[in-house]
Amino acid sequence: MKSVDAVAELLAGGSYIADRSLATALFLSLELERPLFLEGDAGVGKTEVAKVLASQLGRRLIRLQCYEGLDVASAVYEWNYTEQMMAIRLAEATGSVDREALAKDVYDERFLMERPLLAALRAQPGGAPVLLIDELDRTDEPFEAFLLELLSDFQVTIPEIGTVEAAARPIVILTSNRTREIHDALKRRCFYHWIGYPDAERERRILHTKVPAASEALVDQVVGFVQRLRGEDLFKPPGVAESLDWAQALIALNETVLSPATIDATLGVVLKYQDDIEKIRGDRAAAIASELDEAS
Repeated sequence: MKSVDAVAELLAGGSYIADRSLATALFLSLELERPLFLEGDAGVGKTEVAKVLASQLGRRLIRLQCYEGLDVASAVYEWNYTEQMMAIRLAEATGSVDREALAKDVYDERFLMERPLLAALRAQPGGAPVLLIDELDRTDEPFEAFLLELLSDFQVTIPEIGTVEAAARPIVILTSNRTREIHDALKRRCFYHWIGYPDAERERRILHTKVPAASEALVDQVVGFVQRLRGEDLFKPPGVAESLDWAQALIALNETVLSPATIDATLGVVLKYQDDIEKIRGDRAAAIASELDEAS
């Protein structure tokens, strides 16, 4: 990428409407070959950055979906024990058992089962892949510590084989919903960017891009209502993903305006917790709808 504007145009070509600060962070990450750590609330478009980037660059997307208890065997590699045992039995059956040679042979790379992090270090058709380490905050600190070697030196160490270095540095995107703090040692190895909720103008552009069937009036009402919901005292304010889902749901219902009855019937699309729904449904929803009408 030659410039920040070129990165913004690249993302826009994949229907991702980025603000200037995100385009700048991504440009620096690509230019200086540093991992990019994206943090923000769920549904603001963190994962989509990696998906669009891989698609637009024509690179393979390798995704590691994080979860509690994720370990090296699931994230990096494990040995194919069945194939190793078969090789041992075959060597015993042929009578050619040199135990020292056999011990080395069964830990040959042909018995190695690659997981996402190791696969990202291998040469890929079309160039270095985009490695997405998604929702890192779901893992624990020991796994974070394991990532330090990968993020700083673009290599992993396999005790039985040695160090595997990247054929070409992958483009690394890490995401976190900030359900817990990520250790400073990991953050220091990355460029950092917080993706917040978009302002009304950018959210309208996103809806027009992603839901072209939505009318101007419907987009304005959805964006206006969602923007106001984010100012309410909710357990989980709606993200951009919920705005898109809501617009698509309203189109599927052939609704062209946000009436109080329609809002109450479809709040489960935009709000994901019952306490939040009960807080907004009824009088509060009608009041917000009335405010939107007066503003227009």
